[in-house]
Amino acid sequence: MLKTGFHTAVPKKAAVLAIFSGKKAKLGNKAAELDKKTGGAIAAAIKAAKSFDGKCCQSLVLSGIKNSGADQIIVLGTEAKDKEKLCPMKIEESGATLVKALKAAKLEEAAVLTDAPDGIDVAEFAAHLAYGAVLQDYTFGIYKKKKDAPKKLKALDIVLANAAEAKKLFAPLEKIAAGGFLTRDLVSEPPNVLYPESFAARAKKELTPLGIKVQILTDKQMEKMGMGALMSVGKGSARPPRMVIMQYDGAPKSASAAAKKPVAFVGKGITFDTGGISLKPGPGMEDMKWDMAGAGVVTGLMKALAGRKAKLNAVGIIALAENMPSDRASRPSDVVTSLSGQTVEILNTDAEGRLVLADALWHVQEKFKPKTVIDLATLTGAIIIALGNEYAGVFSNDEELSARLVETGAELKEKTWHMPMCKAWDKAIDSDIADMKNIGGDRGAGSATAAAFLARFIKDGTSWAHLDIAGMAWSKKERLTVPKGATAFGVRLLDRLVAKHYESK
Repeated sequence: MLKTGFHTAVPKKAAVLAIFSGKKAKLGNKAAELDKKTGGAIAAAIKAAKSFDGKCCQSLVLSGIKNSGADQIIVLGTEAKDKEKLCPMKIEESGATLVKALKAAKLEEAAVLTDAPDGIDVAEFAAHLAYGAVLQDYTFGIYKKKKDAPKKLKALDIVLANAAEAKKLFAPLEKIAAGGFLTRDLVSEPPNVLYPESFAARAKKELTPLGIKVQILTDKQMEKMGMGALMSVGKGSARPPRMVIMQYDGAPKSASAAAKKPVAFVGKGITFDTGGISLKPGPGMEDMKWDMAGAGVVTGLMKALAGRKAKLNAVGIIALAENMPSDRASRPSDVVTSLSGQTVEILNTDAEGRLVLADALWHVQEKFKPKTVIDLATLTGAIIIALGNEYAGVFSNDEELSARLVETGAELKEKTWHMPMCKAWDKAIDSDIADMKNIGGDRGAGSATAAAFLARFIKDGTSWAHLDIAGMAWSKKERLTVPKGATAFGVRLLDRLVAKHYESK
């Protein structure tokens, strides 16, 4: 992670200084002081630059400015549209713009003379600027040869009068970033490296030092417990399934019994999905290494919550399996018995995510009695047909919970869309020979019938939401604070949801 420091003065002679400018070279106090030393050369150069007019996420590199004390000056725009103003997300994008400019110039460090635009607290501005810089700096390059590895920044020094307050505000953001980076790392790993056993071991290694209790259920334990739905998915693989249970106890001892009831997060963890006997087409199958993204998000979220010492009790459960075809694999028409006792006729072995989630959802309710359960899964291609790569689908039995997810997602640009549920879709998964079948009767409403299947494993009175993140877990293009590849969609969203609605105040 990019090393960031907050200082009241430039810690040493900086080769690179970053400053801020609005329209018509409107400079803040620190930038104006520097400009004065240069005899107005900085302002003159900004005004002369045709490609820079001070808009947020614009940058301008100036070289050879005499008496500036730096070899290069990077100017960042601060003007935003009236309806957006300079919200935290735009400030983060400004920090990301700075890092992108530094990378383009192959520079390894810089000092930032921090001026916040009018009406914005400078410490908060600095904290979110650093957060955006950290998010932009992420890469997954561990399998690249050293000569091909991208050049990393070494340090970013952020200079402002109230450095201590900025550092305090940045601390929880840095922990959230660390959780998101863990998710990105997990989702990016190749399936010969990340499989149920190694995923479980890594979760334990990452989370135990943070005080999270991590329990790993083996295939033999799950079979003995009666998790027939989950076990049916992993039967075809030489790599046995696992379930990882992560407990974080952060609620104050003085909290009420109701406040101590945990919030539960459940993640689908298919570490590779061939489709099983219902084999997927070959083209694009390499993408199925990230069919464990829901489990990756839950693992990263637990790291973020524990890292910033969130004041609640939380449980994370990830159901891990590899879906492979073999002489041991489930066949279309098999009937299995889930942990809940309900039977499932498997008509399509490629509709496996709902099967592993069924047992995980039931187990978390039976063992922990959570007040809220949220599951995440790259569950259906149908949600991509409906919402593309712009929104995750939200299916819920709780209107208030779904509204909160939509509202919070809009704030953070991790957008979600409230999808309907109805009796017709529930009826569509009725089976002639079992309690239910794992797909609907036709191609229509694939995401909705999948959600209806999961709903059958939610107990009466439990507040529940299902996030279908199939279109959001992986991106084929880069955004300023989100890399190409694994996005960690859901970590920030659920962390903010927890902070706003579930933590003890």
